[in-house]
Amino acid sequence: MKNTGSFTKLSPQGLLRQLSNCYETTCLQAYSNSVTWLIYIEQGKILYATHSVEPFDRLERQMRRLHQQIPLVDNEVRVQMRLVFEPEDNNHLPNQLPEYEAINWLVTEQHLLREQATLLIQELVKEVIESFILIKTGTYELTESLDNLTEFSQLDVTDIIEKCQNQLQNWRYLGRYISSPYQRPYLLVSSKFQDKRLPPLKENITNWMKGFSLRHLAIIMNQDELQLALSLYPYIVKGSIVLHEPDPPFDKLPKTCGSSLLFSEDSTELIRGKLLVSDVEPSKDTSPETPIISENNVAVQQLVPDIAELPPEDFSLLAVDNNIDADSQKVNLNTKTTQKTYKIISVDDSPTILKEISRYLEDENFTLVTINEPVKAVMSIIRHKPDLILLDLNMAGIDGYELCRIIRNNSMFKTIPIIFVTSNKGIIDKVKARFVGASGYLTKPFTRAQLLKMIFMHLA
Repeated sequence: MKNTGSFTKLSPQGLLRQLSNCYETTCLQAYSNSVTWLIYIEQGKILYATHSVEPFDRLERQMRRLHQQIPLVDNEVRVQMRLVFEPEDNNHLPNQLPEYEAINWLVTEQHLLREQATLLIQELVKEVIESFILIKTGTYELTESLDNLTEFSQLDVTDIIEKCQNQLQNWRYLGRYISSPYQRPYLLVSSKFQDKRLPPLKENITNWMKGFSLRHLAIIMNQDELQLALSLYPYIVKGSIVLHEPDPPFDKLPKTCGSSLLFSEDSTELIRGKLLVSDVEPSKDTSPETPIISENNVAVQQLVPDIAELPPEDFSLLAVDNNIDADSQKVNLNTKTTQKTYKIISVDDSPTILKEISRYLEDENFTLVTINEPVKAVMSIIRHKPDLILLDLNMAGIDGYELCRIIRNNSMFKTIPIIFVTSNKGIIDKVKARFVGASGYLTKPFTRAQLLKMIFMHLA
């Protein structure tokens, strides 16, 4: 088979099927929109798949989602794993798979059984292939696979593609209003956007809304992400909820649907915005024109309001700009949120860093208390009783290690998340942070997305 090519001539799923049919052993490297996909294939089966957008975020989410099946991988184990294996950036070489090494470590340390590792890898691969088959333009290259790759599973290419296509078909059904599971829902409660015909949202959902994407929110709520999107869909249709575009770097991934047209090259036809699923036997409660949600045989059509039947006046609320960031000032002036506010304390002797953290969190669901005198930090922390602490490591008067140890010695703060924010990148620093009780480690300089990801990990 040709070692390089373009997806304008060969579709991603077509390439995977060819590699499967010829029993190729190779590493498929694909490139599109600054994202790199790596798919390891042996004898026509997928051993592993990953892409360059936040692989440890993906691993964290899947481990949280599977917590009942992998109960020994608790928060303490996940923190330890990330401190040891997560690189400071995602610019590691293609022949390095730090998250796969982390899974192997979990098995070696007996936090995971091999069959549990197989389940985890299967879910990771499905998420990666789901984005891979959405590539419209890009290039690919076939290279040698890794010789020392520990083998946990061999996944059937056709089966994986079929499951991904089924999931994408249902996301596309929502595509008129939801273009990506990485969009962030933003609740509007001004009188202009309220609709009394809709029941109030549950408080535990609104507490976290706006700060996290649909995909991350589903993990926090312990829900299937498609079911969560369906539950929010009527509010999105009516304009009570608007969606931010995905934050970087998730904005680089292909969107599940760029328009209201729904399609699948293998099994569906376009029928006035509805899917005809020709390869799924309908149940007694569904018609042949009813699309199916993944493997649960739940009809999307039964759960999504029939937009065609909405009164004409309601459509004035539907023309809401998805890119709410571009109009954030107007939204902030005209709306209020009813979300629970989480209190965060940031301790740093640099006013510049404190200002930057304040700027990153100013539009989010948090109250931030900044402390620039570390020797006074303990009394302030006791007084404010925060939900999470961001702690600089190198400070005058007292360093972060000692301050963290003092905080942990107080019985009130035995379990509160403490995140080190530091320019130190060495493994020794991370190990020392672990010994004094740190929950996480954020390296300067950091982006807003990296800060929110860290907060999500420990407040969820």
